[in-house]
Amino acid sequence: MGIVYSTLQRLDRTGVEPVAWQAPNPPRFDTATAPTFEATERWSMPGAKGPEDVAVDHDGRLVTGTDDGRLWRFDEPGRATVVADTGGRPLGIEVLDDGRYLVCDAERGVLRVDDRGRIETLADSAVGRPLVACNNSAVGRDGIVYFTDSSAKYAIAEHRYDLLEHRGTGRLIRLDPATGETDLLADGLQFGNGVGLSADESFVVVAETGGYRIRRVELTGPEAGRVGTWAENLPGIPDNVASQTADGIFWVALYSPRMRLLDLMAPHPALRLLAANLPEWAQPEPEQRAWVLGLDGSGAIVHSLRGGKGSYSPVTGVREADGWLYLGSLTADAVARVRAPRPAV
Repeated sequence: MGIVYSTLQRLDRTGVEPVAWQAPNPPRFDTATAPTFEATERWSMPGAKGPEDVAVDHDGRLVTGTDDGRLWRFDEPGRATVVADTGGRPLGIEVLDDGRYLVCDAERGVLRVDDRGRIETLADSAVGRPLVACNNSAVGRDGIVYFTDSSAKYAIAEHRYDLLEHRGTGRLIRLDPATGETDLLADGLQFGNGVGLSADESFVVVAETGGYRIRRVELTGPEAGRVGTWAENLPGIPDNVASQTADGIFWVALYSPRMRLLDLMAPHPALRLLAANLPEWAQPEPEQRAWVLGLDGSGAIVHSLRGGKGSYSPVTGVREADGWLYLGSLTADAVARVRAPRPAV
């Protein structure tokens, strides 16, 4: 395998340098009895696609951003208007106390946007390094922003390379918008992605897409700053996370169920280097199936909602509001919503 790997390195056109790792065996999940949501409402954005994340403002209006740089708001169910154009690629969206939007733009950094389309850049670098893949955030009641820079090497459009490489260069960063100061809460993340705050803001969680797990960082008390594992060996590939709801739930979007071929390649850098150099159509492809999880404060799964094969997917964003779960997708041409489950007993 060493000779093969050396040959592949000479032919490599990606710069990917995979390291060997052992993916955990995926947990058994009874998909036959798991709740499903086949009947989703879909709301399109005229001439746009890729509503990667979703948020709901103080007036109950859905907000999302698409791959052409536009930020959209649904002033009525199913009817979208353009709020702003970031000129980049908006991903994570949060609604601030004053009604403005906090946007993680993959190309421009952390932005603040008002409903007249005016844009402020709050951060395009952090802790002495430019932001390469600004992805998702959560905002505390004091205005402090917790956000991810998913990779130190690959932009969001090249996220597959980061997952194949598996070197863990993602960061969780804390930003004070009042001063512009940033500090590092966690690094070495395997494509750090979704961010969620606990209801009491004593801890923040961050999804590691490439590690199939969610990390927890303590924010208060004698263990402030400690990084631990909150939920591990998830049944799918985690993406965005929504902060804890009043019912105690953290909603987690799963990009897809676990990919058996990707896990089988994990211990073999040569195979992953080969996969990185294949045409995109020939690379391992996720199963197109909607799936979201609801986790309680301890990281235990209390809700698992799935769509059938070919359902709205890949789900990359999820948000609960007024009895609905709103769903976003990295590549779909619409947002979706489905009735939220009743609180777990």
